[in-house]
Amino acid sequence: MGGAPTPALAELERDPHAAFARLREQGPVAWVEALGAWLVLTRERALGVMRDDATFTVDDPRFTTGRVVGPSMLTLDGAEHARHREPFARPFRRAAVLERFTPLVEAEAARLAAGLRPGADLRRGFAGPLAAAIVTHALGLQAVGVERVLGWYDGIVGAVTDLTAGREDVPPAGAAAFAALREALFEAGFGDDEAVSNAAVLLFGGIETTEGMIANALWHLLTNPDQLALVRAEPELLPNAVEESLRLEPAAATIDRYATRDADPIRAGDLVSVSIAAANRDPAVFADPDRFDARRANAKLHLAFAHGPHVCLGMHLARLEAHVALRVVLARRPRLLAAEEAAPRGLVFRKPPALRVDFEDANA
Repeated sequence: MGGAPTPALAELERDPHAAFARLREQGPVAWVEALGAWLVLTRERALGVMRDDATFTVDDPRFTTGRVVGPSMLTLDGAEHARHREPFARPFRRAAVLERFTPLVEAEAARLAAGLRPGADLRRGFAGPLAAAIVTHALGLQAVGVERVLGWYDGIVGAVTDLTAGREDVPPAGAAAFAALREALFEAGFGDDEAVSNAAVLLFGGIETTEGMIANALWHLLTNPDQLALVRAEPELLPNAVEESLRLEPAAATIDRYATRDADPIRAGDLVSVSIAAANRDPAVFADPDRFDARRANAKLHLAFAHGPHVCLGMHLARLEAHVALRVVLARRPRLLAAEEAAPRGLVFRKPPALRVDFEDANA
């Protein structure tokens, strides 16, 4: 598993895209010592891995999410995966999502946007609370409150990230967060541990990836003034701008699989990390792949919601939230400016550490 030096964890966490481009020049798959994994770097190979759950499985005791919340639709394949997923699938189909959630998302986004003040953090003061409020409602946890739910989510996501970075045991904060969530879900009517584990997956996925999706899209627009001006002038471009942001910085940057048999150069038992972030900047598919282009014709070819049997269950709700969130905040705050440069970062989940903003006119 030798070859050229591969990136350290710090580079992968901070800004991995140049490293991905270097590795991709050597082939579609590269061994990255810091991860102890084969990193999949091209869109074609990523699709192949995600479609082939017989060769590249999630059903492995090393899978980090399963170690935190237990077996779920995210950590099972085949018939068991379908059985776990099906009870949650129908309510998250596009028509059902639009009918059930559109008024709630619009009202909550408007409420949060109205409260923004100069210096506000759009990530934790707008995107995060919006995502948490919607998933809290979806899971029947309104009585618990958004702040407690956000705290549990922080603990669970932190535990998954620590395990991915090589920690051997689930951090106590992560275990405590899941235990508290488990108790609340039982009180909300989830009748067994299987349902609780699946609900936990929806909870941290619904907050983490949606918060990141909204924050990253706002960051891309605020740091590309020409594209922001274009979207303001042509509001119909907003949905494609969101897709382009998903392409450039997917909120979930990697997904893990485990090889069940040899697949040259991968060997049975190896960890295979599909880099969605790398696949989304594959120059064989996306011209000038590092540029944010709200008009990009093939932006929707990104893999930010994964693919195959484990394609994201909540993608329609996430898109609804992002479209409404950006439309509302840009309309209510027409003179929005980035107060500081805070690029997305993260090993597994990528988003700005904070997204502080000012307004040219405080009365805007």
